Parts: sequence; C-alpha cells; structure tokens
Amino acid sequence: MSAFSRISPSDAQALLAKGNVQIADIRDANAFGQGRMLGAVRLDNNNVAEFVLHGEFDQPLVVCCYHGISSQPAAEYLANQGFEQVYSLDGGFEAWSQQYPNDVERS
Repeated sequence: MSAFSRISPSDAQALLAKGNVQIADIRDANAFGQGRMLGAVRLDNNNVAEFVLHGEFDQPLVVCCYHGISSQPAAEYLANQGFEQVYSLDGGFEAWSQQYPNDVERS
C-alpha cells in the first residue's frame, strides 16, 4: 500500500475549497513561472529539505507535476517524511489548467 493517494482535479478542487491545503509543484522553474495552481510552492532538490523541516504535517498536501506521473514518487517521498495526507494530482498541471483555467496563477 502506498503512503499517498491519487486525486483527480475535481476532487483536488473540492479539497482546496475547504482551505488549509498545501500545494507542492515539482515542475521546473520556467514551467512554474508560466503558470501554477493558486498558492503552489515550487519544490526541487535544493529546497525540499527546508520544506520538510518546516512542514505542516497535519495539513493536506497536493503534489503537482506536468502530467501526474513524476508527482507519484515525490508524493510517496513526502508521505514517508511524515506528511499525513499526501495526494498526487492525476493529470498534473496540464489537466488542472484545462479544467480550471481561472485557478491558475501566472507570474
């Protein structure tokens, strides 16, 4: 059994509507700068230790990548670091931006 769950964009939207949800975006800086889920924090190898160190372990955490593939091992890793509710976004940012274009933040 994996330590994280997969979540559809519509279920993620419902979860976000409840508030107090963390979003970790693991895409590269250029893609993140062009658009991201509202309130997302970009995570990479340089800042993941800091993120874990100061993590809100009891708040749900949605991990987002390009298409929902590479977010799964990242979600597994974060769940194993002690985050209690970790989700990998199915379809990634591509699916999110198509379903919820008004919920995309751009630099």
